[in-house]
Amino acid sequence: MRVVMIGCGYVGLVSGACFSEFGHDVICVDNDKEKIEHLKHGKMTIYEPGLDALVRDNFVSGRLSFSTDLKRSMSNADAVFIAVGTPSRRGDGEADVSYVLAAAEEIATSLSGYTVVVSKSTVPVGTTRRIANVIRSRHPGADFDIASNPEFLREGSAINDFMRPDRVVVGTNSERARNTMRDLYRPLFLIETPVIFTSLESAELTKYAANTFLATKITFINEMADLCEKVGADVHDVARGMGLDRRIGSKFLHPGPGFGGSCFPKDTLALTHIAEAAGAPSRISETVVQVNRDRKKRMAKKIIDACGGDVNGATIAVLGLTFKPNTDDMREAPSLDIIPVLAEAGATLRLYDPEGMASAKEILDDVTWCEGSYEAVEGADAVAILTEWNQFRALDLIRIRNLMRKPVVIDLRNVYDPTTMAAAGFIYESVGRTCTQPE
Repeated sequence: MRVVMIGCGYVGLVSGACFSEFGHDVICVDNDKEKIEHLKHGKMTIYEPGLDALVRDNFVSGRLSFSTDLKRSMSNADAVFIAVGTPSRRGDGEADVSYVLAAAEEIATSLSGYTVVVSKSTVPVGTTRRIANVIRSRHPGADFDIASNPEFLREGSAINDFMRPDRVVVGTNSERARNTMRDLYRPLFLIETPVIFTSLESAELTKYAANTFLATKITFINEMADLCEKVGADVHDVARGMGLDRRIGSKFLHPGPGFGGSCFPKDTLALTHIAEAAGAPSRISETVVQVNRDRKKRMAKKIIDACGGDVNGATIAVLGLTFKPNTDDMREAPSLDIIPVLAEAGATLRLYDPEGMASAKEILDDVTWCEGSYEAVEGADAVAILTEWNQFRALDLIRIRNLMRKPVVIDLRNVYDPTTMAAAGFIYESVGRTCTQPE
């Protein structure tokens, strides 16, 4: 089948590359000429494990191409996906769908035969119908159907999530559109992936509901971690005891400095706004948003307290800047809340991240950028681990101890075992655990 993907950001590029791997002919379209030129020459514009090889192989095979010309790209297209950004509007958190509707206007002037127009972007309930109305108003005789097909991709494992998803959700009222979507996802039918067909509204809301529920699990275990510290319990034991209950499950029960990224912060805010506007306020999502905001700031205090309550003049090494490992995404990363507080308190900061340095340099200033973990910790009075990159899991503790001025480690991802750290001579603080201190 012939597929057009509008938007070469994270969702569009990954989805386009994966559809081409399914055997479809895919054209990824973006109005950013520089980005398109980079992609044509095999230069990735985002970091995602395995994506460079997937793009390269399908580009060479001719199944995947890139263009800035939507009208030409849509010639004989079976389906066109809208995969552009829907950022939060400042103030109320409502999702900004202006890019989506602008794409709909371009589609309207480019349709040349029956096409299924698919909303892949995360959009408020009712937006997909607005897309259809925009197209009909601009092109009254257009032969098209509309569908909502929300993405459920996790940064760092997006290719596997697309190729072997838990489910595919498609919202449409047209049987013809359902058949087209079945053909697009045929490889997943062969491995018996559940494909759920719903109304447009149900598909749109499913995305927000799923992300808000996962964000709620993270927020809940973070609050339990705080309680564990007060009563002497171990949050990992609590999480395991909870997660083995199949009604709850173990995923997303990992304590830390709060959730970030391109989805959870934006989508929890958007769901809160959607619910309020519909007259059915979601108090849970409102609380999740506020608790997560507060937690990031409290983690900065946790670091300061571990340093004796005063970091003025202290040197702190920060390992990990991105909101999670295996991505270069800095959006809403806890580090962006924590580092400014430490800097304002007078700390000198030495930073390192395996993939996020370029993005971080555009946001953070008055810090020292380091080329590796050991360079970052040299002469430090404390080390704070903010992202659980694999390379931080097996650091040479003796070397780290010898390089540091003071042996203080604040592990906000619980990468290390408290007993091991105490035995290595560290004053060690983590999240939701009682830490053994060196003799």
